[in-house]
This record gives sequence, C-alpha cells and structure tokens, in this order.
Amino acid sequence: MFRLLMLLCITGAFAQDVHKNQQFYVGGCYGFGNEFGNSNYSFSNSYVQIQFYYSFNPSKKWEYLVAFQPEINFAKHQLLNPYFVTPDEPDYEQKRREFTQLKNLNQYAFNVAFFAKYNFSKSISAYAMLNVGPSISTKETERLTRGFTFNDVLGVGVAYNTGSVIFDVRPNVRHVSNAGLNESNAGFNTLNISFGFIVPIG
Repeated sequence: MFRLLMLLCITGAFAQDVHKNQQFYVGGCYGFGNEFGNSNYSFSNSYVQIQFYYSFNPSKKWEYLVAFQPEINFAKHQLLNPYFVTPDEPDYEQKRREFTQLKNLNQYAFNVAFFAKYNFSKSISAYAMLNVGPSISTKETERLTRGFTFNDVLGVGVAYNTGSVIFDVRPNVRHVSNAGLNESNAGFNTLNISFGFIVPIG
C-alpha cells in the first residue's frame, strides 16, 4: 500500500511538472447557444470543436496562447419577420415562403483564437479569447448567402487543472457574416457556452 501511494505521488508530481512547462496542448469541446437581441429570426446552434494550443510563455502568471480550432456547427434557423425580405429583391415572395420554414444548416469553420490567460494558481485560471476565421455555410438564408463566411467569437472562460487534464468552461458571443462579400450580409449573432477538456502533448 505504501509503495502504491508513493507511486501515485510521484506520478502526480511528474504530471504537474510536465504540465507546468508544457507548450503544446490538444483538446475538444461541445457548445450550444441561441440568437440574442433580434426578433426577426430564430437561430439555435450546437457545435463540436477540436483544439490545438500553443503557449508562448507557459507557467507564467499572465500566459498568452494561440489555438487552431476546427469546428462543425449544427444550426436551426427560421425567419420570423417575412417583411425582412423586401419587394426589391428578386423572387421575394418565394424567398419569404422558403425562409419562414424552419431549416437545418451546417457551418464548417476553421478558427484561429488568441488567449490572454491569468493563472491564479496551479489549478485555477481565467482568460479572455478573441477568435477569427473562415467558415462555409451549407444553406442560404435571408441573412446570409450559401458558401463562404467569417466566424468571429469573443469569449471569456475559466479552467481547472487537475495536473494531467484541464477542464474548461467558456461563455462566448459569436457573429457570422460574409464581411460584405455578398449582398445578404446581416449575419447571425448568438450567445453560447461550451464545455471542454485540454491535455498536454509532446
């Protein structure tokens, strides 16, 4: 029993030391959210994200990271105000009928995120995050054309480090638009929250 306890202590100490000096991490998360501040449409989404992190200065009180975050977003959308589609648009009556039906659409994003993180202790940290990246939307809506869009996210989060795994909770605000590349560019705004885990690699 004594040897087992010693082994667990040594393993735990090694994991803490590896994590303390680790620069590369991999993780994943599941998130969900809804539109906010708009009565013209309904939009709900859930998403799965894979995350690859690099820390510029591990183990410092203020730590700075960059992450690549490929994502699949599963959304439900419905136009609630048919008059958002105006008569000056081609086939506006058909578009009103089409867009006021509840539809499923997917968005595939490749995000690049930047983190400013404050480590209160070895176990607890908090951070702010800014995320930008291209995405592809599979269906046209009254607010966005099908195809190329941009995915912008501003988030904050808290993380708990067990020594070998970091558990992460991240509320965030997400805006999707096509940056004026197409005429339909009103975009979607959602308030989300994600739950994830992160582990050191290398």
